[in-house]
Amino acid sequence: MQRSTFTESLADLKSRGVRLTPQRQMILRYLKETHEHPTAEQIYHQVCQEFSGISMATVYNTLHRLKELGVIRELSYGDMSSRYDGNDSEHAHLVCEGCGKVSDVPCPPKSSLEMPELAALGYAVGSYRLEFYGICPSCQAHEVHPQESELN
Repeated sequence: MQRSTFTESLADLKSRGVRLTPQRQMILRYLKETHEHPTAEQIYHQVCQEFSGISMATVYNTLHRLKELGVIRELSYGDMSSRYDGNDSEHAHLVCEGCGKVSDVPCPPKSSLEMPELAALGYAVGSYRLEFYGICPSCQAHEVHPQESELN
């Protein structure tokens, strides 16, 4: 599955009768157009540049609703703050243990990852999350090590 665009996601939500306030649209657009995995605070600061009347509570409520609707993903790591991903295609994440940067990595579709061991345990797997951890090129260049990370 290819990453859906803002326009495609908007059309999908409209077809489901979801109320699309200007704030919801702005947050959704930002997440669909960025390749970053921002925190709610980062989203708030970005959206405030164009929509000064938005509150942090609105950002949190909108993120929660968009996650419920399945158009974004919430990613939790060891630093106690969630990050949000507007990429709804099947992909893995590569997390830098030095700076916490999260990058998307293409991965095989779920059907090719099915494991007979899971079926033997009686599980019907509906989804999965695949993550890789390492040190990004920038941290390698600055000799940042995993133990210096906020993720640990």
